[in-house]
Amino acid sequence: MAHAAQVGLQDATSPIMEELITFHDHALMIIFLISFLVLYALFLTLTTKLTNTNISDAQEMETVWTILPAIILVLIALPSLRILYMTDEVNDPSLTIKSIGHQWYWTYEYTDYGGLIFNSYMLPPLFLEPGDLRLLDVDNRVVLPIEAPIRMMITSQDVLHSWAVPTLGLKTDAIPGRLNQTTFTATRPGVYYGQCSEICGANHSFMPIVLELIPLKIFEMGPVFTL
Repeated sequence: MAHAAQVGLQDATSPIMEELITFHDHALMIIFLISFLVLYALFLTLTTKLTNTNISDAQEMETVWTILPAIILVLIALPSLRILYMTDEVNDPSLTIKSIGHQWYWTYEYTDYGGLIFNSYMLPPLFLEPGDLRLLDVDNRVVLPIEAPIRMMITSQDVLHSWAVPTLGLKTDAIPGRLNQTTFTATRPGVYYGQCSEICGANHSFMPIVLELIPLKIFEMGPVFTL
């Protein structure tokens, strides 16, 4: 999860998030190079004494500053489109979870376990135990296995919500009357936090998401739910 004064992205827990971090660094380096080039050109313009103010023909330079931005856009667009298509792939998921957004809590349904359904509310400050995180911990966590493709079916019962877990690279809108889906494969165990990322009313800030990821062997021994 994020920590105080953090500048970069959270550590990746899924292959998609690793790709997103790589693309972020790739695009950031291009931005740095463009910014340095522009600032250098401005510096030369302000400090160099112009000895010839006549308009000169510079077709070669015009060709370069027309083609170069196009090449830069291609270098940014190709990896971006690759990741975009990767996020839409659904490859034979091992487990399907349905998440329903409400004002202001989440309902989860394990469709592969006889329709097990439970609600997940934020823990009030009076019920927090030592080590719990204020405004982030919930009464019922979503327990999922690692190293297995998981499909999330996301919808809403009232207004727009957004199911987001940054460390997994997930952010999918929950829309009333529409069922959106996303997939992920977690690579390491742990407890990971997210929040609703769509302004959905007065208590929008109090819709945390908590995923407890455990090894696949332990999960196969039987569903472990913190109910």
